[in-house]
Amino acid sequence: MTNFILSVFLLLITPGPGVLSTAGVGAGYGKAAGVRYVTGLFIGTNLVALAVVSGLAALMFSVPWLRLVLSIASALYLLSLAFRIATAGSKIAFMESKQQPGIIDGIVLQAINPKAYAVNTALFSGFAFGADSLLLETLVKFAIINAIWVPIHLLWLGIGISLKKLALSESTQQKINFAMAAAMIGVVVLALYSASSTY
Repeated sequence: MTNFILSVFLLLITPGPGVLSTAGVGAGYGKAAGVRYVTGLFIGTNLVALAVVSGLAALMFSVPWLRLVLSIASALYLLSLAFRIATAGSKIAFMESKQQPGIIDGIVLQAINPKAYAVNTALFSGFAFGADSLLLETLVKFAIINAIWVPIHLLWLGIGISLKKLALSESTQQKINFAMAAAMIGVVVLALYSASSTY
């Protein structure tokens, strides 16, 4: 079980669309929007975990064209979210993004987030420690994953909120928002490259 806990921590703490966008929403929009967004991510990640455990995810990803469609949808959605973060608070009229990411955005991101499926598949299909009951092992894994997931995402949100609270100049805040968005775009590029190598 120790190996499982360590793996959960390492898989969740590393930058992916969820934590990067969480920090970005915190930096760009502040605490209230950030908490709503993390709530959506939390719901979404548990729905993904249920899809993995039930076998629905494996069924979906066994269809090559559907896998490709989901990869493209994920990339487009991450790019749109990156744009919203990059332009948060911008005074340039044609770039301004007033719509704050919320619960639905978090759910949608996790539903099409390749990392969410990969992480949950690795965690639920490996690390057997409950030989007596698969159901009990699965429930314990859900509890452990969520117990680690919540503080990690709140930590990343706190980092983003702290950047917003520093009362930085508008240009510096804009640079931070752009950096957050650029990191997310980097994740998109890697995900698309990874997806294209499997077709």
